[in-house]
This record gives sequence, C-alpha cells and structure tokens, in this order.
Amino acid sequence: MVDADLNSKRVAIVATDYFEEAELFSPLEALREAGATVEVIAPKDGEIKGLNHVESGKSVAVDKTLNKADPADYDALVVPGGAVNADHLRMEEKAREFLRTMLNDGKPVAIICHGPWLLVSAGLAKGRKLTSYFTIQDDMRNSGADWVDEECVVDDNLITSRNPDDLPAFNKATIEALATS
Repeated sequence: MVDADLNSKRVAIVATDYFEEAELFSPLEALREAGATVEVIAPKDGEIKGLNHVESGKSVAVDKTLNKADPADYDALVVPGGAVNADHLRMEEKAREFLRTMLNDGKPVAIICHGPWLLVSAGLAKGRKLTSYFTIQDDMRNSGADWVDEECVVDDNLITSRNPDDLPAFNKATIEALATS
C-alpha cells in the first residue's frame, strides 16, 4: 500500500443498501490504515446491507445520514458500486448534491464499478475520461463520458475503477490523491 500519513484527512463513503461489500470495506480499511478518519454516509440511519456479488454480505453502521452530512467537512469522497446500491443512490438528490460539491470543489472523488451512474444522474460525466463496470459503458458514453476499459483512471480529481479486482490500484490512487490534496 502507499506510504501516506492521512491523519488530518476526513473521507466520506456514500452508499446505501446492497453496496458491493469489497468495494466499501477495502477502501475503508486502506484509508483508515493510512490514518484517515472515514465515515459512512447513507440516506438512512442504522445499518446498510452489503452484497458479495449476489450473495448476502456484511452490513456496516451508518455514521451520518445524507441530510446531516456537509461536504465541507470532508477532504475526499468514495462511492462503492453494487448495481442496486448505485441505482438507488443515483435517485437521491442529496447524494447527487454531495457529489457535485465534492467534485466541483476539486476534492478527490473515487468511484468504482456501477458507482459512476451517480456521475451520470448528477450531470457530471460529460467530458470526463473514466471507467466503470463494463455493463454500464453505454450509459457512460451516452452521457458524454470518454469511457475506457482500464484498471484505474484518474481524470483530474476523479478516480474510477471497474470492479473488485481493481481495488489495489483504486485504493492506491485514492490515497495518493488524498495525500497530495
């Protein structure tokens, strides 16, 4: 992993039920190991349920709801995938606003798998070079994004990856971006 001291950094992970387990827990653990404070933000209080592909996965406690979270309190944003998670998040106006603020403020935003659907619904994919899970590449292209099939794509402050196999590169790029922001 990247040698970085992120002790002064705060990261928001925005997700909802049926997130892809590895795509939330792997960045969460990597960022915490690097010293960052990481909070899970969701549309509702309590816990959100994960999936390990299509099987039931681990749940995670929600630290704050989208209604109470202020993007100004965070130095970076991570959005995990999972088709159901991403499909529901993209319809949450507060999630779209959170993403818009973070991206427009130049803060690192790391999104993996189906998570880039949130970029499309927030009107932020056009003109961006990015990757995603291959099944949503048409959605990315149709929204005006320059979609590529690469392990990890960094376009200014936007970091994207395709799937759980890409997590080592995704986590490394996220930590590097946060360390230099």
